[in-house]
Amino acid sequence: MKKALTLLVTLALSCNSSQKTLKEATSEAVSEEASEITFAESITENELKEHLFTYASDEFEGRETGEPGQKMAIAYIKAEYEKLKIPAAKANGDYFQEVPLEISKLPIGKLSLEGKDFPIGEHVLTFSAAHTSSNEIIYVGYGIEEPNYSNYNDIDVEGKIVLLKAGEPKNADGTYKISGTTEASLWSNMSESLTKRIQIAVDKGATGILYYDTDNFNRFKRRFESMKSNNNGRMELVDNSAVEFYSLFIDQVLAKDILSSIDTDEASKVLTKDLQLSFKSSNNQITSENVAAFIKGTEKPDEYLVISSHLDHIGISPNGEINNGADDDGSGTVALLEIAEAFKLAADAGKGPKRSILFLHVTGEEKGLLGSQYYTDMEPIIPLANTVANLNIDMIGRIDPTREGDRNYIYLIGSDKLSSELHNLSEDVNKKFANIELDYTYNDENDPNRFYYRSDHYNFAKNNIPIIFYFNGTHDDYHRPSDTPDKINYDLLQNRARLIFYTAWEIANREQKIIVDKPTK
Repeated sequence: MKKALTLLVTLALSCNSSQKTLKEATSEAVSEEASEITFAESITENELKEHLFTYASDEFEGRETGEPGQKMAIAYIKAEYEKLKIPAAKANGDYFQEVPLEISKLPIGKLSLEGKDFPIGEHVLTFSAAHTSSNEIIYVGYGIEEPNYSNYNDIDVEGKIVLLKAGEPKNADGTYKISGTTEASLWSNMSESLTKRIQIAVDKGATGILYYDTDNFNRFKRRFESMKSNNNGRMELVDNSAVEFYSLFIDQVLAKDILSSIDTDEASKVLTKDLQLSFKSSNNQITSENVAAFIKGTEKPDEYLVISSHLDHIGISPNGEINNGADDDGSGTVALLEIAEAFKLAADAGKGPKRSILFLHVTGEEKGLLGSQYYTDMEPIIPLANTVANLNIDMIGRIDPTREGDRNYIYLIGSDKLSSELHNLSEDVNKKFANIELDYTYNDENDPNRFYYRSDHYNFAKNNIPIIFYFNGTHDDYHRPSDTPDKINYDLLQNRARLIFYTAWEIANREQKIIVDKPTK
């Protein structure tokens, strides 16, 4: 009976109409005998290709956030979920989650210290308006607060500008004070620690920071110069509830004008300095949208797996060329649609997932993970406490040039960062169903690309939600008009999407939810 069913489904799928034929095959036999393999096989090269040649066509104008092409993209995604009869995730039945954004033009102005002017762009950088004056600057060393070390002991920063520096303290023997070993802590990781330093200062009531980082000032300056040359402005979330806070990046010249001993001094102190910030910027508000659909769990409906991809790309180049973004992240978008279809077919056959699954297409990834940040930080459709894991798909349709001739792979990032259990589950599922090489090259903490911090999974990970980021690596067409659907390896896209489906199936149907045993510090 099972062999007969498998043959029936295989023949049906070969006709490139998996939804219809599987529904036709949804008999008592299917309900009793169908397995995750049956439904994974509904994810096909042909359907992925059909989706992507539309979604990454010139008609969608590169899906720039907030632009007409992005509106076409969300309409397409919504229409596909309606065809599949997968309902919207929001209680009001709306598939769209509005994400309020604003484009702030690069500021102009200056910082004045003791009457000496420092125009923006040389020794001081900021990316938003800042207007304030003070006769005090509070130096807080590294700006760290930990149980065994704090730069905020016995000092009040309420209503003040604070000066802090990158890095972390060491003992006389060269060990780190935070870890007590020769191993650096996350405070030595700029990508992860800067947000924490800012949040601590905000929580302490400071009005802004002057951040001194000799290793990264030039990186901030290159970004500033790039924005200055294209004058497109910086897109960010509108947060009317947020307290106004200024973040300024300063170089060694300005830092030492404020405190000459800053490189060696760790002691927090009040500095009597006349400081004036005079930076102005113009802002334009726009609206973009996330798209969210879901399938309700049969046994644990209040526990959710979120599978995500970003729907946006970089739009039209100044010379009029369209950046189609077939791989980035058209491949993830269409894979998510196919994965959703596979779960819906399972649900229709009486094999629906035990846990609920949220299919989340986010906007503004290319602008700084803004859609996922809005979802996690401002308006989660489901409580983050009910989210058991996030599987994020961003570029899975191509081959990294370094892997030519060795194509049966996928880069996995983050699977072991928060949960040993999730990592082991992922490995076991792959061995059982897919046999794809899981390459952890970019999972290395010391990898200079910092991909762990550069896609939407990170906004879940920072909230202690276990994640896996699926990624094929970059290539010569990355962020160029030449990233077109004819260059996608559809057999690889199919197999990688099926792997993600199998992993999601296991997470959604296991008895116990994934355990977090390595929480973010």
